[in-house]
Order: sequence, then C-alpha cells, then structure tokens
Amino acid sequence: MTERMVGKQAPRFSMDAVLADKSFGKVSLEENMKNDKWTVLFFYPMDFTFVCPTEITAMSDRYDEFEDLDAEIIGVSTDTIHTHLAWINTARQDNGLGELKYPLAADTNHVVSREYGVLIEEEGIALRGLFIVNPEGEMQYQTVFHNNIGRDVDETLRVLQALQTGGLCPANWRPGQKTL
Repeated sequence: MTERMVGKQAPRFSMDAVLADKSFGKVSLEENMKNDKWTVLFFYPMDFTFVCPTEITAMSDRYDEFEDLDAEIIGVSTDTIHTHLAWINTARQDNGLGELKYPLAADTNHVVSREYGVLIEEEGIALRGLFIVNPEGEMQYQTVFHNNIGRDVDETLRVLQALQTGGLCPANWRPGQKTL
C-alpha cells in the first residue's frame, strides 16, 4: 500500500524537459518553490496516444488562468524529451500537441513516477496522476485516474483556488463563494 502524501513534503524532483519555447532544459520542484509558485504536476501514460493530447492541450489552452494563480504546470510521462518534441511538433489536427505553454518532462528512469506512486511497473508507464504542491513544497492534493479517463481542467482550477483560500471549502464550492 502506498503511503499518504497529502500534508507531507512532496518528493523533490529534477527532470529533463521540453520547455514552452521547444528548447531542452530542466524542470524541478525546488525551482518552483524558490520562485514562490504552486506546482500542478500531472502524469500521463505516453506520447502519441488518444486521450493524452486532449488533456495536455486543454491544460495549455487554460495556462493563463493557472499563471494568474501563481501556479506552474508540469506534464510528465516516461517518454524521452525527443519523443515529447516530436509530438509537440505534430499539429493538433494530426493527433499532436502543437504549441504548448508549459513544459513536458521526461521521467525515463521512472524514479519520479515511482516516488509519486503512479508507475505501472510491468508496463513502464504512468497512470494519470495529478498533484498540487504549495510553494513551501507541501503536497496539498493528489488524485490518480485510470488511463482511459482524461482529467477536468475546470476541476483542477477549482481545487487550486480552493486550496489557495486557506479556508474550509464545502462540497461544490466555487471561486467567489464563501468558505466555512
């Protein structure tokens, strides 16, 4: 059984990535913390699949809303940065990603996927895990989906905003509503 992560320090990571400008670089939790940013870290199974581009592009299309909330998005799979770049360079109408506004990281050694509890060991791919980490490095939210189901960007934004209130948010809370 995996140990709980919420309320504890998130596992630190540094990974090679394709950055928003299509250059190769590094992403790390420490860098986001140093910049006083929230981190929205999401794992997906693999590049050039069917569900993955729908959620990756949906997150990119809403990137400005995350940026307004002082959050950095990092997408992660066990594919290489070269495969990521090839997928980014493929047009959306051809099942590619096109332009992205955030980095895609490569967890080719499976260390980060394993530390976050989303690695399917026998397949070498990640489940659809979503983690929100505050600027102090504390895990605030985690959820893991079956690989057949894409995530809801509206819900991710709602949860991020709820966490940032610092208050108690009842069921179905929406931004602008009172907390308890």
